[in-house]
Amino acid sequence: MLDVDKELKREIRLEAGMRLGRSTPSRTEAEKTLRDVIESRLSRDRLKWTPETKAELVRSLVDDLLGLGPLEALLRDHTVTEIMINGPSRIYIEKAGKKTLSTAQFDSEAHLRSVMEKMLAGAGRRLDESSPFVDFSLSDGSRVNVIIPPVAPDGSAMTIRKFLSTLGTRDDLVRLGTINGPMSAFLEAAVRAKLNILFAGATGAGKTATLNILSRDLASDDRIITIEDALELKLSQAHVVRLLTRGVNIEGKGAVSTRHLFSNALRMRPSRLILGEIRGEEAMDLLQAINSGHDGTLAVLHASTPADAVGRLETLAMYAGLGLPSAEIRRQIASGLNLILQHEMLGDGSRKITYITEVAGLQDGSVVLNDIFRYQIEGQDSAGRTVGEFRLLNPPRNLERFRKRGVRLEGIIPSGQPSSGK
Repeated sequence: MLDVDKELKREIRLEAGMRLGRSTPSRTEAEKTLRDVIESRLSRDRLKWTPETKAELVRSLVDDLLGLGPLEALLRDHTVTEIMINGPSRIYIEKAGKKTLSTAQFDSEAHLRSVMEKMLAGAGRRLDESSPFVDFSLSDGSRVNVIIPPVAPDGSAMTIRKFLSTLGTRDDLVRLGTINGPMSAFLEAAVRAKLNILFAGATGAGKTATLNILSRDLASDDRIITIEDALELKLSQAHVVRLLTRGVNIEGKGAVSTRHLFSNALRMRPSRLILGEIRGEEAMDLLQAINSGHDGTLAVLHASTPADAVGRLETLAMYAGLGLPSAEIRRQIASGLNLILQHEMLGDGSRKITYITEVAGLQDGSVVLNDIFRYQIEGQDSAGRTVGEFRLLNPPRNLERFRKRGVRLEGIIPSGQPSSGK
């Protein structure tokens, strides 16, 4: 951490800002102006700093003037997957699934709030006492949540879940051990066959990252409609329409919910619907869509197991208030949903798709689940790394969806006894 008086640093920042004016200078211009201000201040106050201290202060202040202050270095660090800010002096980071306290700090609550406001302005979002928390995304797809006092009494808090740009293909998931080769081939086939897929798991387990990767297997001529409350999805196709929810305005009006957007998306002749996250009553709209011919729908849901995902989808669908009995909602889940990909972050920080589970129908009023692949944990090695293997447990039962799309599973799901592979 830079050992410079915070008030002096603030004054240097303000003076440099005044000299640069309202223009957007280049990094070289900002660095030169800051060096001039620092030398002038050191001479006036008869201070002596090492060249290293000066260089570090210039870098820090350029990040403030042109970027996001102490967050810039953390955002540039590809090994950091999450940044958690608990007030100005406590910034925690996650690397390889482990959380540690960073040496980076904001100078004050005012400094933290100014960086927050800069981020909000770029995202077109608002934050004040009447609307004290908000979700939005950075330009690179990283997801941000901000909450401020008085509902955060110990100081403003911000969480940044970084977009993992290093993950681009199914091969990357295989390389990292998130899936194995047969799972990768099966998931490609499932997307091509336009199965309706639910990406389930806890926060930070990798659901959206997997969705982004599998979206690369969508046909180039598909008309894809995405619905999100923060722009995390990064699709490579050209024919994409992105829809974004909106909160209330300063007058408490103008909100646009996921359900509003879902209803409108169905009128936009989508080939594919992608729902960034199912949170509430829009679950019912999703079930009605996938039961009325909107095949190939992809959606994200927080759930701890495939069975929990089915139960949670049923519960959320009830929020719609249509008065449908549970048996009817379960029937719609069984007839419309095809596949559940269960994501999990393990104790060593690694991320795995622990289940690929088929929704195989309805029996005695209950949704039948068929686990096709499963990650079986065997223990830990001497370094604390999780040891296990991916196992093919059962072939899919509903093969008609693959056949009618001309997708062959021969060579992907072997006949005979189940196989396994690490």
